[in-house]
Amino acid sequence: MTYGRDVAALARKDLLLELRAKETLPAMLLFVLSALAIFHFALPNGTADTAARGLLWSALVFTALLGLTRAFVAEREQDMFDVLVLTPCDRSAIWLGKALAVLAFLVAAEVVALPAFAAFFAAVDARTVAAVALADVGIATVGTLFGAMAVAGRARELLLPLLFLPMAIPIVVGGVGGYLWFLVLYDVIFVLLSWATFEYVVAET
Repeated sequence: MTYGRDVAALARKDLLLELRAKETLPAMLLFVLSALAIFHFALPNGTADTAARGLLWSALVFTALLGLTRAFVAEREQDMFDVLVLTPCDRSAIWLGKALAVLAFLVAAEVVALPAFAAFFAAVDARTVAAVALADVGIATVGTLFGAMAVAGRARELLLPLLFLPMAIPIVVGGVGGYLWFLVLYDVIFVLLSWATFEYVVAET
């Protein structure tokens, strides 16, 4: 129960900070809508479904990267990251709380992005929605781990994309192809790896 309360408190903190500051989510919404609009007007009518899905997943991954860049910004700007790590709770609770907050931002952005994609390109079926939901889990968990690794570096804004984007390639492949089993396997493997390694990652930062 203590672990669950710690996770909930950390996730609630990030969500409340976002509700007050209104920085991360509006930026994510503006980016994904702008990207889809640019793709719509730049490409010829009748773009193939596979190509259109590729554009959707590209927009979603880079939108997620924008949110992940902001994941630890409050602690970084106030020099509070070390204090966060030293709080009397399991360090994996920090990772999970942050990942849940990032997941909430992703879901909120996609509630707008998927209808926009349907309006610009093609209808969104249940398989696509399921693939996006599964991808969100992998993006949030892996991205939060890499965000913690990047926060202590000098070139933070450069380091996170270099770490995250190669790991996002399997997500894009699974999403475009609609390989739900592949996304499930990705989530299981990297959720466990992120949970197991987060304590060692923050110990070295």
